[in-house]
Amino acid sequence: MLTIVPTPIGNLEDITLRALTALRTADLVAAEDTRHSGILLKHFEISKPFISYHEHNEASRTAELTTRMAEGLHVALITDAGMPGISDPGQRLIRACIAHGLPYTVLPGPCAAITAIVGSGLAGDSFHYGGFLPVKSGRRMAELTRAVERDPASVYYESPYRLVKSLAVLEEIAPHREVCVGRELSKKFEEYRRGIPQELKQHFEAHPPKGEICLIVGEVKSKGKVAEE
Repeated sequence: MLTIVPTPIGNLEDITLRALTALRTADLVAAEDTRHSGILLKHFEISKPFISYHEHNEASRTAELTTRMAEGLHVALITDAGMPGISDPGQRLIRACIAHGLPYTVLPGPCAAITAIVGSGLAGDSFHYGGFLPVKSGRRMAELTRAVERDPASVYYESPYRLVKSLAVLEEIAPHREVCVGRELSKKFEEYRRGIPQELKQHFEAHPPKGEICLIVGEVKSKGKVAEE
């Protein structure tokens, strides 16, 4: 059996009772980074065999874990933070369970994108999740252009080292659109900073950002419709 276990995106108190039970009862924990996840398990006094499961070994590990689960092993899958399978390893293993008729369950829990879109105050009845913004400038421009053209708000994960560049793109293509940067969510220095792209770009140029970042592009009905830009 496979249990998908979401882990805190920052504050360790956000872990659920079901997640702790799953980790304590699993025969094996598959983790994106065993060193990082070891800190989490140690904090909750959980000692389990570990195996790495990340983007570079997903194929071979999936075959191995599928075989072991077919033999009766209970595997708990975790990533560094948040929900496995959402911009993190997990979907390949779930598809393998489906293909081989193996039981699995997904526990509800922390997800940075959901936290950010709610905290931004820019979401309507729907939103678009775009994962990590592309590293290459041309693809980033294309993706952000699609974001300002679609009706609902869009939420992305972004590197602190590229945030200013993304805000510069938004300043160029949608200078009056309301955007929000959610930073270090659930942690000590949590911040939601809202405004038009130029305002946020100037702020983060003067105060280089650190930590985990979500970038939310407001819906068309918020400040600055595409047609008015």
